[in-house]
Amino acid sequence: MKLLSSCIIAISMYSRLPMPQIRWSREGMKHSMCFFPLVGLIQGLLLALWLWLAREVLGLSAAMTALWGTALPVLVTGGIHLDGFLDTMDGICSFGDREKKLAILKDPHLGAFAVIYGMVYILLYAGVFYEFTVRTAGKYDLLPVLFMTMERGLSGLSVLLFPSAKKDGLAVAFAEAAEKRTDRLGMTAWLLAVPAAAGLLGGSWWLKAALVFLILLAALFGWFYRWSLKHFGGITGDLAGFYLQAGELVCLSASVALLALRR
Repeated sequence: MKLLSSCIIAISMYSRLPMPQIRWSREGMKHSMCFFPLVGLIQGLLLALWLWLAREVLGLSAAMTALWGTALPVLVTGGIHLDGFLDTMDGICSFGDREKKLAILKDPHLGAFAVIYGMVYILLYAGVFYEFTVRTAGKYDLLPVLFMTMERGLSGLSVLLFPSAKKDGLAVAFAEAAEKRTDRLGMTAWLLAVPAAAGLLGGSWWLKAALVFLILLAALFGWFYRWSLKHFGGITGDLAGFYLQAGELVCLSASVALLALRR
């Protein structure tokens, strides 16, 4: 029952998918982070379903398919991670000291840099997704499932491993409620399970693709650790969202490169 509560809390917090209403408690949140990658798996499956519907049922153009595909992750998550990306860009572009940057992260108002870099991000994502749409041809629609799951595993690990930049906030609440050793093992299990499942179900090429995604996400994770400590003194929920959005764009771009090399 505790694990079910943790699963419901994770999906309710990090998505807009309909879930039963339960009372949030510290005990129920204990293993919520372990189910965070499940949200990415579901999001990737929904994205694959959209690609199939757009191509086989609706007969949409690649451009329209890509535009809706760009919007789908935001609709599934409610924009919680994109919000973190926008707040982070406002903070880092202020060029203020650590306290000022953290204050900007907490400020609910949207700054000019959030708008500017938010537009740049969406344009880049839509452009890369268009290239992915025209290259997948229905054979590789499930590629986003791999990196959307793993990126959440590493984003969750950042909350569990990095020092907290603030004394309160969403990241602190989940980190304090977590049974850290068990949850770290759970996140690591997700990171190992995805390439293993890709290899068993899809073959050697899918295993290689999963390993490419994992290497890229791990390299980004290492950079992110040093960068977040330097500029913010640790991790926050907004910064974890920034890492997730950055990782998603990097891996989607890598998907296009992998498909181009496969031809």
